[in-house]
Amino acid sequence: MKYAVVLPVGLGSMGEPADVLRLTRHAEALGFESVVAVEHAVVVSDTGSRYPYAPDGRLALPDTLAYPDPLELLAFLAGATDRIGLATGVLVLPNHNPFVLAKRLATLDRLSGGRLRICAGVGWMREEIEACGGDFTRRGRAADESIRLMRALWESTAPEGLDFQGEFHSVRGAHSYPKPYAGRVPLHIGGHSRAAARRAGRLGDGFQPLGLAGEELQAAITLVRETAVEAGRDPGEVELTLGSTLPRAADRTEWAQDLGAERLLLSGSRHATTLDAFCEELTDCAAKLRPT
Repeated sequence: MKYAVVLPVGLGSMGEPADVLRLTRHAEALGFESVVAVEHAVVVSDTGSRYPYAPDGRLALPDTLAYPDPLELLAFLAGATDRIGLATGVLVLPNHNPFVLAKRLATLDRLSGGRLRICAGVGWMREEIEACGGDFTRRGRAADESIRLMRALWESTAPEGLDFQGEFHSVRGAHSYPKPYAGRVPLHIGGHSRAAARRAGRLGDGFQPLGLAGEELQAAITLVRETAVEAGRDPGEVELTLGSTLPRAADRTEWAQDLGAERLLLSGSRHATTLDAFCEELTDCAAKLRPT
């Protein structure tokens, strides 16, 4: 089992170099696999969009909370660490031009020595996506095309360049260098919907279900595997990442393994309201898990 740590954006200090470096270096020293950065390019006050991971449909964090850009943050951490993996969870694909995003991801992966993993989704806040130039109603189809286009750009080494014709993006003779460290960046799909599960089965290197439990979680995992088979893929090649809190990680490991997960994504408990408390939970968790 691999153990990843969500950078606690709720503390409000993950954009402060001393704090995020202290936490990430501590996680690296303790043997955790990776740190994970979240994304909101912009937060809109009084959004009419329903936050799907809270019973009341409201994002519980203040509108003025600092959300560092995840790729800039991970690039900063890449240069200050040696081993720990660098991941997003969840990168909002409709916020990004896939040509620009493919170059940014390949560059970050190359410079970090292949430590990058992307978990991407289609987003839930209509106002954010529209502010960034995306089409909320067509974001699923656009995300599928973006994934295919980015992979095509990474894989293309033909002297004549890449020709790509899609619904949203078209290009002839395109060259995009440098290439990712191992030829492509692992791209997982995050979300709670059936569409997200199907996307993971068709296109994802992994699936990170959000806000699901019990029968709903099992149904989503089954759908990923069934869709992979329908797409002619080996479902065993789609990694499964499940969530837990740091204090409960040891108790949740067997549960996650039984569901076929390769990774637990760990967040701080409600008691970890300071950086010191979060780092203490990391230390206590590592003592029980002995991650490598």
